[in-house]
Amino acid sequence: MNLTLDGKVALVTGANGGLGAHFAETLARAGASVAVAARKIGSLDAVAARIGDGGGKAYAVALDVTRRASVVAAFEEASRALGPVSVVVNNAGIAVTKPLLDHTEEDWEQVIDVNLTGAWRVAQEAARHMVNNGSGGSIVNIASVLGLRVAAQLPSYAASKAALIQLTKAMALELARHKIRVNALAPGYIETGINREFFASDAGQVMIKRIPQRRVGRPSELDGALLLLASDAGSYATGSILVVDGGHLVNTL
Repeated sequence: MNLTLDGKVALVTGANGGLGAHFAETLARAGASVAVAARKIGSLDAVAARIGDGGGKAYAVALDVTRRASVVAAFEEASRALGPVSVVVNNAGIAVTKPLLDHTEEDWEQVIDVNLTGAWRVAQEAARHMVNNGSGGSIVNIASVLGLRVAAQLPSYAASKAALIQLTKAMALELARHKIRVNALAPGYIETGINREFFASDAGQVMIKRIPQRRVGRPSELDGALLLLASDAGSYATGSILVVDGGHLVNTL
């Protein structure tokens, strides 16, 4: 099974921290040249430096998923700098944690615009780019276990990720003839610097007890799934939703 990405050019959105930065570094270690993308280009310095220090190749590009012109420009710039992009990790996302009755229209629109419409903009432009290059490729949409089950106080986030899963399947159906695979990686609760303090709290510990493995995941535990979907090892997988969640989805509590 070939999990390497030697000679491939990858683009990762939301690569300035948390899982996005980890995904970018994982792809670079597998041999890809990586365009790390985020709305504020200065926020990408650290991840680009770590990739370079590890012997990989990274190029930082500004990309605001809420603006079509920014998405188009980012793909053009990444291609000029590194070559045609054939792997895209559609990772940028936000959440508003607030009870349903307190959610405002602004809250709803902001989450949907980034998590669903923004992901669609990136995936569509990636597909156009791959079709024009005649290269085929792989698009990995980062969904969530909450696109398949729900949790309190995250109505817009859960709805956006559920819709992203359906978008993944629809794109896979139409793009297979272009040799473009579209899959989704649906992580469960993964510990990062942003949420580490919460998981250590009493509320976080209660949440962890609902996970059959009785622990949160580590970013590295997503590496195998990511590389399977991004590389030729997953050449016959398209329209798939790969859940990595410690059993959270199968627990009905």
